[in-house]
Amino acid sequence: MFADIAKIKVKAGDGGNGAVSFRREKYVAAGGPDGGDGGNGGNVVMQVDGHMNTLIDFRYKRKFVAENGANGSSKNCTGRRGKDLIIKVPRGTLVKEPETGRILADLSGDEPVVIAKGGSGGWGNSHFATPTRQIPRYAKPGYPGQGFEALLELKLLADVGLLGYPNVGKSTFISVVSEAKPKIANYPFTTLNPVLGMVRIAEGNSYCIADIPGLIEGASEGVGLGHRFLRHVDRCRMLLHIVDVSGSEGRDPAEDFEKINVELAKYSEELAARPQIVAANKADLATEEQIAAFRAYIEEKGLPFFVLSAATTQGVEEVKNAIAQRLETLPPIREYEVQPFEEDEFYDRKDRSFSVHVDERGVYVVEGDWLLPVLGMVDPEDYESLQYMQRVLRSSGVLDKLEEMGVQEGDTVSILGFEFDYVK
Repeated sequence: MFADIAKIKVKAGDGGNGAVSFRREKYVAAGGPDGGDGGNGGNVVMQVDGHMNTLIDFRYKRKFVAENGANGSSKNCTGRRGKDLIIKVPRGTLVKEPETGRILADLSGDEPVVIAKGGSGGWGNSHFATPTRQIPRYAKPGYPGQGFEALLELKLLADVGLLGYPNVGKSTFISVVSEAKPKIANYPFTTLNPVLGMVRIAEGNSYCIADIPGLIEGASEGVGLGHRFLRHVDRCRMLLHIVDVSGSEGRDPAEDFEKINVELAKYSEELAARPQIVAANKADLATEEQIAAFRAYIEEKGLPFFVLSAATTQGVEEVKNAIAQRLETLPPIREYEVQPFEEDEFYDRKDRSFSVHVDERGVYVVEGDWLLPVLGMVDPEDYESLQYMQRVLRSSGVLDKLEEMGVQEGDTVSILGFEFDYVK
């Protein structure tokens, strides 16, 4: 099965929590805080695997989670960093945001790409010691790692896209010019999956050609198989359009040529504008009048025209060499502009927005994502820790908002499930 689209979930590791610890050593009185920082969470990394050619593996495993960072410990020991999770993908894979289509990464090269970044480790209590606060009994929790759904879309990397109606001889041509072994039979839609082949011209001079199956009229709207595979010609530097000049299937070659180009333009105007060479195949079955009429039609459009019989190899070398010469003048295979996620798209450390409402019990409920790590570093049994929390709530405007809404001493306040009595 050829799978070229898959949806997965990725989650980078969370940062480890900072430690609350105090130095305890013989003959050392009041050694002070020595809690270490938490380790950073592991990243989710994607890397090209040259042995993969489809996304079939992602049909069976859809969730990928990197390792969390370890918590800090005493003696200022930093927690171990979480291991990166490496996901192998075929070359040419795009990573997209499903809702918007935003391209997060283009896996065309050999360099690994970080898809989701691990969270930072939290500070240990040794960071919070001051001349006036010598025994801080709180530490920072680790920050969460990035996590999201991702759409994987495979777009084959080929220099030349092979176009044409079913059963015009595309599979025969690619089998003659390369080592590819596509299925060849005398009926339409013989090829059900894209086929790649390397065409060798001379030592150190070769190019990749892709047979894109199933293109017929209406392909851009889902007719036939072409709607599934048009994406694979997106990256092609040029197009080779093979037409059955003999009309052996009862179709007119000029109409075939126009219909395929209309489908390309509907799918992508940019794709339709790519350089194109036309090869009139099955010339051994055509009359001289048929070939001459089609040649005049194509040359009138200003396109290079070649007479071809893939079955007998007539004209094959001329087409191969013409493609190689044209490729020398064209830019390299297209790579997409990417917009990876920024850290603050998941967790903005400067964002201190919140909301306050009174529930049916008369409890003042405070909500805000940024409050979660604040609560994580508060020890309800420690006076200095509670004082720290009060300073944060005052500086962020939470207490001012509560007082504006009429909170009174003794009223219950709930912050993300942590309840306490309000005291002025």
